[in-house]
This record gives sequence, C-alpha cells and structure tokens, in this order.
Amino acid sequence: MNFERKVLNTDILIIGGGTAGCYAALTIADNSNCQVIIAEKANIKRSGCLAAGVNALNAYIIDGETPESYLDYVRNDAAGVIREDLVYSIAKRLNKVTRKMENIGLVIQKDAHGKYVARGRRNIKINGENIKPLLAEAVEQKETIQVLNQVTMIDYVVQDNRVIGAYGFSINHNSFYTIQAKAVICATGGAAGLYRPNNPGFSRHKMWYSPFNTGAGYAMGIRAGAEMTTMEMRFIALRCKDTIAPTGTIAQGAGATQINGRGEEYEGNYGVTSTPNRMYSTIRENMEGRGPCYLATKGMPMQTQEELYKAYLNMAPAQTLRWIERGQGPSVENVEIEGTEPYIVGGHTASGYWVDTKRATTLAGLYAAGDVAGGSPQKYVTGCFAEGEIAALSALSYLERNRPVSIDHDQIISEFNNVTKFLNNPPGLLRIEDIEEAMQKVMDEYAGGISAGYIVNFSKLSIAREQIKILLDRSNYLRAHDMHELMLIYEVIDRLYVCKVVIEHLLARKETRWHCFHENADYPEKDDEHFFKYVNSRYRDEKIEIIFREIVKKDEQYEHNN
Repeated sequence: MNFERKVLNTDILIIGGGTAGCYAALTIADNSNCQVIIAEKANIKRSGCLAAGVNALNAYIIDGETPESYLDYVRNDAAGVIREDLVYSIAKRLNKVTRKMENIGLVIQKDAHGKYVARGRRNIKINGENIKPLLAEAVEQKETIQVLNQVTMIDYVVQDNRVIGAYGFSINHNSFYTIQAKAVICATGGAAGLYRPNNPGFSRHKMWYSPFNTGAGYAMGIRAGAEMTTMEMRFIALRCKDTIAPTGTIAQGAGATQINGRGEEYEGNYGVTSTPNRMYSTIRENMEGRGPCYLATKGMPMQTQEELYKAYLNMAPAQTLRWIERGQGPSVENVEIEGTEPYIVGGHTASGYWVDTKRATTLAGLYAAGDVAGGSPQKYVTGCFAEGEIAALSALSYLERNRPVSIDHDQIISEFNNVTKFLNNPPGLLRIEDIEEAMQKVMDEYAGGISAGYIVNFSKLSIAREQIKILLDRSNYLRAHDMHELMLIYEVIDRLYVCKVVIEHLLARKETRWHCFHENADYPEKDDEHFFKYVNSRYRDEKIEIIFREIVKKDEQYEHNN
C-alpha cells in the first residue's frame, strides 16, 4: 500500500470535533487570529455524544440556584471526591455558554413569560435534535479553523515532556499525518466498549454512550505519560430496557418514581438519593428477587405521554418507535429499566486527565476539556462547553509564553513505521473482533461488568490484569487490510490501554465509595480515613504508578508545576 506522509502546521490542534472541541475552536476564533486544526475521526456535522441530539441541558443555574449550590450537588453526588476548583469554575460559566448556544440558533423552550422552562433544579428543556449541526456550521464559518474529517489521531508528538503535535491517518485516503502545533487541546470522548454490553451480536452497539468513543484521548495521554485521575469511578447508566434510552426524561420530566415488580417504591430504602444509588438500588432489587424494576408511568395523562414521544424523538427515537410499535405507550404500561455496562467518561464521573484550573495536563502544551478532563463530574453538555472555553483561553495564553519547537524527523519515521507494521503483518489467527470480544468478556467477568453485578475483588481483578496484558501483546500482531481496519486496530488497542489503567485504579481504591460504580467486595464500606483522596496514575516504562493526592477545595485552585 502506498502510504503518503503529510506534515501540517498550525497554532492550535484540537483533537476531537465534538461538544468541547467545537466550542474551544469557536472561542479561539472569537479571541484571536490563531490558526486552528480540528482533527475529527468521524464527520463534524454528526459526531460525538451530541450526534443524535439532546432534549435538555442538564447543567444550568436556574432561578433560585447558584454556582455554589451546583457545586454542593456535585460534591454530594460524588461522595466528596471531586476537584471543587474545577467544578466551581464550570458552574460559573454554565449560563453564559448557554446564551451563546441560543445565539448560534439552539431552540430553548420558554414559558409565557419568556423564561427558560426548567426540568428539575438544574436542567432546562431544549429542542436539540440539531445541536451538533448548529455547532458544526458555526465552526465552518470561521476562516481560521480547518476541519480534518475522518482522520484518526493515534499519538502525541512529545519532546522534552512537551506536546508539540500529534500523529494520525486518514480513514478514506492512504495518508499519514504529522500535525505540528504550538499547543494541543484534547477534546475526544470517553471510553465505551470496554465491557460486554447488554445486547449481543448485531445489536451490540445499542448502548448508552457513543460506541465510536473508544478512549483514544485517554490512551494517547496514558502512553505519553500524562497523569490520570479517578479512572476507577466508572459510570453505569440506568436506562430503559433494550432501547437503552435515557430514564431522566421520564423521571425528571414526568416525575415518575422507581418501583419494583411488586409495585413498591424502593430507592429510598438504600440511603441518600444519588446517581450511583439509583443504579445500585435497582440492581439490589433484582438480585433479591423483587424485580423487574420500572419507572411508574402507568396512568399518566395523555398529554404527558405525547410530550415524552416528542422528547425521545430528539435524542433516542428507538424508545418512541418501540412504544408506537407495541401500541402501548407509557400511560398504558410502566417502563422497565436496567443498568448498562460500565463506561469511563469524565462528563458524568470524574475520570480523565489530571488537570489544573487552566485545564492544563501534566504534559506541557497539552490541555484537556470535556469527557477526557478528570476531576469534575456532572458537567454534561454545557459543562463541556465551559471547559472548552477555559482550555481554549489557556492555550492562547500558553502560545504567548512559549516558542514553537520543530518535530524531529526521525521521530516521525519511527511513528510511521509503527503504523505501517499493521498493514504489513502476516495474516494471523486472531481477528480484530476476536480481541475486542475477549477483552469485553474479561472485563465483564473479572472487572465488575453486568454479569458480575458490577462487583470487583482482588482475585478477579488480578486475573483481569493478566488477561488484558496478554490481549494487548497479541494485538501487536493484528493485520489491517485497509484504512478502516487500521482504525479498528487502534480503537481496540486504545481500549486495552484504558482497561489496564482502570484495573489498577479499581485495585488501588480499597473501599466502596460509589455503589456499583466501584463496588469492592473485599472492602464493602466507605473509608474516609484512608481514601478521602484522589487515586491518580502515571504510565512509565510499561508500568502503572499509582499516586494518591489530597482533596482540592473550591478556593485552593491547584496548579501544575510543569
């Protein structure tokens, strides 16, 4: 295969053209004349978590609430292990970025008095089916922004502990890219597909989180030696059974409570209401024989049912189609609920890069925003916008303080050879799908997946550690017949690197702080004395070093010393 090498130069490279990436690019264009390249694995018009749209903005400071009360909510939901400085800096920007999106064209529902229609204490309703195309159109109108669609980024260019660009390849053309940049912003998605999903075979990609978010940004940082945080705080979504559609639309939008198979409300029997507890209580009810569990919708007004039909068409049309196909909507029968497989996603939990308040990672020149930025859970869409803005302004400031560095040509050749080996490997016994399925089976059974009731212990995690290492070694011998298969190889390798780090984090936190998210059978109770702190890690010389860091409060503003 004739594989062409291309070298591009820009001021700021943004990896990932999703929620945070687009907003970061717009912020740079509005505040400078710097040249920006967005490298997007899919097509920016319908990529990332917003691809299918959303029907609400789940992070907004409504009347009567404050940034401080939002911080209180996030802190309580995560049992205190959050970066308060990061969450607070996001909360102060939530309403500002919302107004900008409305100016771009996002339709936000309003009442008769012109106020945004609230959905709960922190949410507002939108007509958001076209939220991603609106972002993409705004980006494409900026002359200083270049978008590279269908380009898979695979590794950072690192020299002297400084990120000065990244490597990637085109999915449609035989092109290997070296993109040199004065600063880099990682805005990729989290990691789906690590664990065996609810639905097998043809329907295996019917999952809560985007199946195309494979943890690439995490893996690139891990391999480069960036410090990562809270990877053990997995996210498990409580969803409508089979369609995996969101339940919050029904629970918050229609006020439906969770009931078991006997018709009993059960969530309050399991302690303080929180995101992990809603999942944990449902799992326990099923395990103890009181399932299946439902959202109690039977008997709801027909008008509410029609509103739910429209709401799900904005983001999860399979749920509306299921109701219509069956001829029995939520007013006729309750909606059965179930848990998904675990995901690693910093927009809902605190997993990701260890960053300072500028969203700088521990590698100079590299910033993180959105799902890959750790420490600040419950950021959702608007929180990712806010972090994109912060990272963009910080990257601009970095450019003013640092001179550009040229990439060593020998380093480019070395990376190019690493990529082309997959095109030249002899045919092997294992296919890409074999590695992926084996990985998901290992993580499901030994690292707390659905079949294990989300429970982990030392013995099982030790097996998972060894099996993932074997699979990662075997993945080096995979063969790609075209660029699409080359992308799939890198996706499974990235997932395996994320699995390695997740397992070490699960082993390191010897307590149970977040039920289901991190349910440790060896240590079933919370231990504030020893573990009211962050579990961080750094990958060096093929070994993962665990680092424990103290909690950062709102007014402390942790900063790196790169």
